[in-house]
Amino acid sequence: MDERPSSNLSLRASEIVKNVVENARGALGHQQAVEDSTEYEFRNIEWITCKDFTIELGKVRIEEYIHTWEVHTSWLFSLVFLEETDHEFHKQYHYRAQWSIPTRRTPIPKATASVYFVIVISKIKPQTLPVDVYFLVESNRLTHRPGETRFREKWLKDVIESKTLLQNTVDF
Repeated sequence: MDERPSSNLSLRASEIVKNVVENARGALGHQQAVEDSTEYEFRNIEWITCKDFTIELGKVRIEEYIHTWEVHTSWLFSLVFLEETDHEFHKQYHYRAQWSIPTRRTPIPKATASVYFVIVISKIKPQTLPVDVYFLVESNRLTHRPGETRFREKWLKDVIESKTLLQNTVDF
């Protein structure tokens, strides 16, 4: 049995797949997005250990982490502790960062966007390990983890835009 026709077919199929993938990437601009994301270094901070955690220190660390985000300086936020929830194997500490862009004409914004943080303290893991942290953007279900997600200013803009659109549809 001659293996040449089979290897030629495999080679030809491989070239076709490669061309289709390259064309699709080029058409969608996907190639540049992939290159940009592979070069980006996810910013993070040194999180505290479970044994050193306090509600106030958690707030300080979240503020430090937020300052690593690439958002325009016109955005301001306030961070508040919301609640502590006790579960069988861990405790959760909930915080809310409320964002807006106050201006001279509207120092009290018509809409805000919130980012909710949760710090998890394990009851079963060694207390010398760092706390687990994750955050969610208001009206989204996707959970983000510091050091694994690049925060996008667009997320805040989208929340405020959707609230503004909703407000414009309501007549008083």
